[in-house]
Amino acid sequence: MQLDALDLRILSELQQDGSLTNVELARRVHLSPSPCLTRVKALEAAGVIERYVALASAKALGLGLNVFINISLKEQSKAALAEFERRIAEHDEVMECYLMTGESDYLIRVVVADIAALERFILDQLTPIAGIEKIRSSFALKQVRYKTALPLASK
Repeated sequence: MQLDALDLRILSELQQDGSLTNVELARRVHLSPSPCLTRVKALEAAGVIERYVALASAKALGLGLNVFINISLKEQSKAALAEFERRIAEHDEVMECYLMTGESDYLIRVVVADIAALERFILDQLTPIAGIEKIRSSFALKQVRYKTALPLASK
């Protein structure tokens, strides 16, 4: 799908506030409601807009520890990778999981309440996963920047 400047303005507004009504969105992008809704539906159908979510505050929910964990697997077979990915997806604490190049096979970001919760997660959830060779954790001391809106460049 080729995005024009109006599509990008619609996306920008929705990335800032996904709960906007169509009428309010149309007003903000200087379009009438019917064509605005048509464009939003087209963006959804094309997969440009994947879903709408509410972003909760980790701090307000008592989840004050953000941890990045490097996980190395013993083997790199398709089956081993698929099994690890299936198992890691079962845990709500895992916010992100990336297959990496280089020394570490996977990088996950975990959000937990405190060190005791992290210890329970590592001992009770991670270590039982077959094929893990090494687990290394790094703690986020301070969140310098966090955003969910993707950069939108005009074409």
